[in-house]
Amino acid sequence: MTFQELGLKGPILKALAQQGYERPSPIQEKAIPPALAGKDVLGCAQTGTGKTCAFAAPILQRLAARQVKGRPIRALILTPTRELALQIQESFQAYGRHLPLRSAVIFGGVGQNPQVEQLKKGVDILVATPGRLGDLYNQKFVDLSRLEIFVLDEADRMLDMGFIHDVRRILGWLPKKKQTLFFSATMPPEVQGLVDSLLVDPVKVAVDPVSSPVEVIQQSLYYVDRGNKSKLLASLIFELGVKNALVFTRTKHGANKVAGDLGKAGISAAAIHGNKSQTARQQALADFKSGKVQVLVATDIAARGLDIEELSHVFNYNLPDVPETYVHRIGRTGRAGHGGTAISFCDANEKEELKAIHKLLGRPIPVVEGHPWPMEIFEPLPKDKKGRVINPEDAEARAAAKEKRRQRDAANKAAAQAKKEARAAPAEPAPVLPEKKKSRRGVRNSATLEEALTATAPAHPAMPEPEFTDFRRPDPFASDTIMDATARLLAPRKLSRQPEREQRREKNLPGKERKPEKPNRKERRGQDKPQPAPSSVPAPLNGRKKRGGSRGRGSRPPEVTIRSNGQKDSTEQPSLMKPYYLSDD
Repeated sequence: MTFQELGLKGPILKALAQQGYERPSPIQEKAIPPALAGKDVLGCAQTGTGKTCAFAAPILQRLAARQVKGRPIRALILTPTRELALQIQESFQAYGRHLPLRSAVIFGGVGQNPQVEQLKKGVDILVATPGRLGDLYNQKFVDLSRLEIFVLDEADRMLDMGFIHDVRRILGWLPKKKQTLFFSATMPPEVQGLVDSLLVDPVKVAVDPVSSPVEVIQQSLYYVDRGNKSKLLASLIFELGVKNALVFTRTKHGANKVAGDLGKAGISAAAIHGNKSQTARQQALADFKSGKVQVLVATDIAARGLDIEELSHVFNYNLPDVPETYVHRIGRTGRAGHGGTAISFCDANEKEELKAIHKLLGRPIPVVEGHPWPMEIFEPLPKDKKGRVINPEDAEARAAAKEKRRQRDAANKAAAQAKKEARAAPAEPAPVLPEKKKSRRGVRNSATLEEALTATAPAHPAMPEPEFTDFRRPDPFASDTIMDATARLLAPRKLSRQPEREQRREKNLPGKERKPEKPNRKERRGQDKPQPAPSSVPAPLNGRKKRGGSRGRGSRPPEVTIRSNGQKDSTEQPSLMKPYYLSDD
């Protein structure tokens, strides 16, 4: 059967051909027709068989058949991990490159502003993780009222990772009338009832037995003590000529430790886990895919969604607590029909987990004997008061986390104390350059304030003080002493300084005169008319000067002459101040 026989149209067929798809996989062959018909689908298939294409292609074709104005969110794909969300978004872009549809991905661990800007432009298909979707929905950036198709990818893992409450809350935001597609590699009985309650008359598609591993993967098991696992891992990487390998650990601390041990052995390795920022995780994954890093060490957060082409080896450094997780781990290799190798390590602490995996697979994993570090410790692990096995690796992880938290708290406390001291301390004065100390020998303290001011006054070169002894010379400007600018400005013209009595005698003016009468109304009107400008030197009025001038009687200055154009000039009037260098003698 071909993709064209499944009902897919030209633009999608062209994109699939460009991706190298020739024939549909079993899950695609059984899931695409009912999905195109608008029915609910429950697809259960082993990992690496093309489940993403099984729901992506029908969604693209259904949405492209009818355009909606404003680009509302018409399809929502909910995934448990950020890496899986990114890969699903890349698949939608690849399969829909010839369609006028727009898709976007949102997840936590990074800033939301770029994601919000993309949502504002309009998105037809949205791929999201539960946490970030809830945040943006509560902020009114996501509108799901016009949703047509809802996909829950890795449904069992989504519900098993603690997203059960988030999923139920998100389902309450969706329209009641919609198409629902559930796809997963495993379907444990504890979540089967919940899945059935969410789907309406679904078409169940099960290609292979539930939780069965891919047959093309070569599996092997090594019994080794916990302390020798890193040595055995490095030895196998060199001995088997591993091109690229994905190593799974139980804890974040273990992932960091294994990556560090491999680096010491000369093997390039990087770690990704929940404590790493999204930027660091994407960078490590990009370096691994490009070949810059040979080994990628990850926790189970990367067991789902990592799609690495031609991944040669998967190492289970620690066996998982949940047996279904083993299937997801080894499913990272052997994808799209390619072969792969899965190697697992088991110590005395993990025999119970190994039994559960054997029960799920229905057969034991082949054991490799004769390696350099065989198991030597067979004693059972101690248990706590509640009967739980005390795992030394978990204790190390808790101790490392506690120490890291203690260091962080100490650093924060020191920073807060330094900030508090900086606020309480007074402002520091400006730095003063050190000066050479002067000898105080033979120096006494000042007895008075004048002596102190004299002693502390800055040193200036001695200047001879001017002698103002001769103020009565006929021509003060001929003196050796230079007058200041104010004295020059106020110096009057050379006028006769005869006493007023002699002037009155010469002009035969009487000493007293009758007080002038007040002018009548007509005379006052005549005074309002402009009068001719007086001469520069005013003459005495009726032998007696008008009152209101200088307060002194004997030395009253002449009246100020006003120009006809209304301007005043101090150089054209006698001085209003008696110069101190002139004498009445």
